[in-house]
Amino acid sequence: MARESSPSRGAPPPAAASTSRVLTVPNLLSLLRLAGVPLFLWLLLGPRADGWALAVLMIGGFTDWLDGKLARLLNQYSTLGALLDPAVDRLYILAALVALGARDVVPWWVVAVLVGRDLVLGACLPVLRARGYGPFRVTYLGKSATFLLLYAFPLLLLGVGDSALAPFARPLGYAFAAWGTGLYLYSGFVYLAEFVLALRRPAPRDVVADRPGRRLPP
Repeated sequence: MARESSPSRGAPPPAAASTSRVLTVPNLLSLLRLAGVPLFLWLLLGPRADGWALAVLMIGGFTDWLDGKLARLLNQYSTLGALLDPAVDRLYILAALVALGARDVVPWWVVAVLVGRDLVLGACLPVLRARGYGPFRVTYLGKSATFLLLYAFPLLLLGVGDSALAPFARPLGYAFAAWGTGLYLYSGFVYLAEFVLALRRPAPRDVVADRPGRRLPP
């Protein structure tokens, strides 16, 4: 877990860099990705235009890479970016899960398990905040799980289609989904372990709710 003033995009910024900025190029790209979430869901559930939905998802993946790159190159780190970047990833996963569940591509129990993981971790955040800690810092393990799931969804959609690639895409999609689900749950248990360690340490007497969060103990 990281301090709230520590970005999740790349290496930490220099001490002089401001993290309270809102209007930065990486944040604008994250907002563009956020705007694509309802469009992505509508394309999957409304006209079922899977090709256009995949295009939106690909653009979202490219801008996800680009905003992190620009944050490092331009030194435009921000607290908003550290929170917004992983949140948008979660929303794309949620949108894809709901759509694939509604279309009977994946079972609803898988949807419930993955969404439940995020709900449990989300419920931990106010407790950590009250004890002076920042949000969970995105780890490579969590990023890998997100990467696998976001690759599984287009493969699963391609697998239920009528194209010549469908027989090849279907097993690949389920393989990515299985590994992604496993890593997603495992990373959730890692975050919960950090949460428990934080609770076992007494909260400082001078904790203030709006004070930048401390780093969790290893």
